[in-house]
Amino acid sequence: MRMSRRAVVALVGVAALLTASACGSDDDGGEGGSTKVEVFTWWADGGEKAGLDGLVTQFGTDCAGQTFENGAVAGGAGANAKTVLASRLQQNTPPDTFQAHAGAELLDYIDAGQIEDISADYDSWGLKQAFPAGLIGNLTVDGKIYSVPANIHRANVVWTNKKVLADAGITEAPKDLAAFLADLDKVKAKGIATPLALGKDWTQLMLFESVLITDLGPEKFTGLWNGTTDWNDPLVGKAINDFKQLLTYANTDRDALDWTDAEKLVMDGKAGYQLMGDWEAADLDAKGFKDYGWFTFPGNGTTFQWLADSFVLPKGAPNVEGTKCWLKTVGSAAGQKAFNTRKGSIPARTDATPADYPQYQQAAMADWKSATQVPSCAHGSACSQGWQNAANSAFGAFSTNQDVAALQKALVAAAGQFVKK
Repeated sequence: MRMSRRAVVALVGVAALLTASACGSDDDGGEGGSTKVEVFTWWADGGEKAGLDGLVTQFGTDCAGQTFENGAVAGGAGANAKTVLASRLQQNTPPDTFQAHAGAELLDYIDAGQIEDISADYDSWGLKQAFPAGLIGNLTVDGKIYSVPANIHRANVVWTNKKVLADAGITEAPKDLAAFLADLDKVKAKGIATPLALGKDWTQLMLFESVLITDLGPEKFTGLWNGTTDWNDPLVGKAINDFKQLLTYANTDRDALDWTDAEKLVMDGKAGYQLMGDWEAADLDAKGFKDYGWFTFPGNGTTFQWLADSFVLPKGAPNVEGTKCWLKTVGSAAGQKAFNTRKGSIPARTDATPADYPQYQQAAMADWKSATQVPSCAHGSACSQGWQNAANSAFGAFSTNQDVAALQKALVAAAGQFVKK
């Protein structure tokens, strides 16, 4: 059991499953014959909402007689939504389906008996052929699959305002962290008070994870989450100090900002850079901002830090038939195209046509096939929700006190509590 779960943590958590029978199957609907499918997400605006809208349109085509009901709760990375969802699951009033980050984050729901095994329908829906075999294998827990992956996202990307960088004389992406710091100095010298836009806790954890990949390398980074790398390692201390230096270039109001607030600093020319997942590309496009560039975080090399959004069948879902039709749509070629071309992510399916996607997604699809893959704690592919919460709390404190030793101690304590031995 523990070994299979560690595999889930270590590899691409795109829990590829689609459950049950096809749309219009013989399965009964919910009590009272409900035809509403409440889809609970945190996709409330920007590129995320655009992606959801595309999926909803396809659902309407695929699932005649079923009605989509938007249960979105706004808030970056799902912080607010997860709190509301936890309360509903405790009270046994689940939505028909809910969004969850694929990977280790799903273990919390599996352990609590809150989501159904829907792996029996993989063969009938052709999903074992559509999704990479390694992906399916590494996301199988005790021989069972619990969710349908909608996409693959990349976390370790730096987004830029091209004009701000050009005004500072910066013409190419930095090759390492030292070069990045030098470029931040150049931007600051041009009167930009905070060259690096940053938001609250989880966005800071994202930035720190990229620094960890640079300082530890992908293998030791992955080891932090499965117990083979010690959080007391001196290189972790180095990464914390490097992260602390990066904070000197960031906005002081970061703890009050969500990722879209930090993004606006870049759009408005008040910052030159932001570390954020590649959903930012779709969000910038949706907001009409085109003068942006991107590069992999300096020093990460060819490492692709992945995360994935997935949907599940909760135990006690009111409309099982409608939910299964939603899940089938999520995993279908048409559904993944409708969703990912708008959201900025890439499809989990291997039969997607790159030419159907904008420029950034084409580059990401190529990288996904060749890059070294590592998971993300900030987005649930590397660690459980409890571990995420502990890490976010630690970074919230560090943002104010800047105590390197205290942060490392907190990270060591979290690992001791949550690493599966």
